[in-house]
Amino acid sequence: MAAKSSNSQTPLPLAGRVAIVTGSSRGIGRAIAIHLAELGARIVVNYTTKSADAERVAAEINDLPAREEITGKGPRAIVVQANVSEPIQVKSLFDAAESAFESPIHILVNSAGILDPKYPTLADTTVEDFDRTFSVNTKGAFLCSKEAANRLKQGGGGRIILLSSSSTRALKPGFGAYAASKAAVETMAKILAKELKGTGITANCVAPGPIATDMFYEGKSSELVESIATESPFGRLGEAKDVVPLVGFLASDGSEWINGQIIPVNGGYV
Repeated sequence: MAAKSSNSQTPLPLAGRVAIVTGSSRGIGRAIAIHLAELGARIVVNYTTKSADAERVAAEINDLPAREEITGKGPRAIVVQANVSEPIQVKSLFDAAESAFESPIHILVNSAGILDPKYPTLADTTVEDFDRTFSVNTKGAFLCSKEAANRLKQGGGGRIILLSSSSTRALKPGFGAYAASKAAVETMAKILAKELKGTGITANCVAPGPIATDMFYEGKSSELVESIATESPFGRLGEAKDVVPLVGFLASDGSEWINGQIIPVNGGYV
């Protein structure tokens, strides 16, 4: 039987759109970048220090099967180093996206974040660690959202998706600074959605529960990991594949009426 032509393939919902995914060299960000690419988006893979990891993500995206509706200038994915807590680097990140793809940016997914692997109580959290957590998680989300609000394509299809955390609801000891930094992100997203009235750009937060990534495992004993897994109604940790379908939907036209929302994706963990 002859192979079907590309014209008979299911249309890709994000065909031709440009997406920046911060912190996408590893973990949830990596999975999101690949998923959005599979939906047709052209991707900016952002990293801070792990260049080899970021290059592998871009290579995987650029090796995806060709589709006529997403062909255009340059590769399907590029790699851009930028620290999201630095205003000049965030601006350069958006500049690089526009230049590489000769297109306005349609989607921002801010996945970059850090978690103190020591899990200190607030009484034991150093000022330096507190400042670092807020610099990346909160200031980074602010700077990326600020740039996106001014530069995303208006008139429909513009999407700002910020990754928060179900820790803002679980309120576990040892997560004080981290949960507070993510709660601030959630508040910003709700207000930003209202401030973008008339632009057609939506702003939402995705709040994963415990996800089996390097960041989650760091500093935890196997006993603690097992204990956290048993708190889920599914009896397991979440995986990146549990999160990406929601992000893909929020990036699509079908999510237009979802705006200013904090959406937990945690299997009933909290």
